[in-house]
Amino acid sequence: MVATLGVAVVGFGWMGRVHTQAYARVPHHYPGLPLRAELVTVAEDVPGRAEEAAAQFGFASATRDWREVVADPRVKAVSITAPNFLHREIGVAMAEAGKHIWIEKPVGLTAEDARAVADAVAGTGVRSAVGFNYRNAPAVESARALIASGEIGTVTHVRVRLFSDYAAHPRGALTWRYERERGGSGVLGDLASHGADLARFLLGDIASLTADTAIFVPERARPTGATAGHTLATGELGPVENEDYVNCLLRFASGARGVLEACRVSVGEQNNYGFEVHGTKGAVFWDFRRMGELGISRGTGYQDQPVSTMYVGPGDGEFGAFQPGAANAMGYDDLKVVEAYRFLRSVAEGTSYGATVEDAVHSSVVLDAMSRSAESGSWVEVSA
Repeated sequence: MVATLGVAVVGFGWMGRVHTQAYARVPHHYPGLPLRAELVTVAEDVPGRAEEAAAQFGFASATRDWREVVADPRVKAVSITAPNFLHREIGVAMAEAGKHIWIEKPVGLTAEDARAVADAVAGTGVRSAVGFNYRNAPAVESARALIASGEIGTVTHVRVRLFSDYAAHPRGALTWRYERERGGSGVLGDLASHGADLARFLLGDIASLTADTAIFVPERARPTGATAGHTLATGELGPVENEDYVNCLLRFASGARGVLEACRVSVGEQNNYGFEVHGTKGAVFWDFRRMGELGISRGTGYQDQPVSTMYVGPGDGEFGAFQPGAANAMGYDDLKVVEAYRFLRSVAEGTSYGATVEDAVHSSVVLDAMSRSAESGSWVEVSA
């Protein structure tokens, strides 16, 4: 018998839409899951947007005030896809109300914010999920298993990159993303948070780091109305308060070294995300734009050792829930379906699957260390 779980989505920009569509698709890909999401309500403070979402996607009700969701007994789980500055307040309130939460990264503006949400989750025993979607790619999970097996030897160094052009246009709107008070950090929270999670997911804890940041587009036009995504504007210019770019040297607890680089204003780069992990006997390479492929070098040659391409297939991660054979493509939205499935499964079984708010705390601690290092120009220890 399949049970239903009343869910709400708080914040209905692009990511709120992605979460909603993911809930709807879970039964298509995971028909054996004994729990299905029922879209109860959507909250969004932009006038008319919640009502439009309810009409399009079938939510039973709509509201402009997320606090009504806290008090709604129909809602048992909540997707939190509101701007970063609201994550802590909403996340804590929902968890303390006994509602399971699927929350987008970076979970607040600081590690303190992420810890507050994690403490609320731990204190009430609800389940949590966090939007570190790139770790859900079957190729990334296969890379992690390959590294753990020792097939590339002892890991010596890794490079993680996240380059995008979404903020490259000089007329890009000065939304909350570019303000310290509402967005917190810039590319650190938006992209480097994924990089920190991927680095830890693949190689374990980061022990220390040194970072440098820069703002390359110092002013942007203020939007004259509600925005969604990365829109252009022609209003009055205002200052960009957080960083466009970060580069960071990493030292892992294992002794491995790393480089993490992220930029939101990289002209000519569209979602150029990936990693290269090198070991004493081989290497493994992944590029998000070729999500179902891994480049692998392994053997006993050491010098002039070739790199082969492996296409993930039904035996890798969650690939089999989406495609019948290797080299069939998966997409970004599929990774969010995996995330939704693991969230619902966690609720159904009372055991966490996938990234949780504890992983968000680890990522946020790394981001805070990057900020301190960029200010001081020195190496910084990464506290637990």
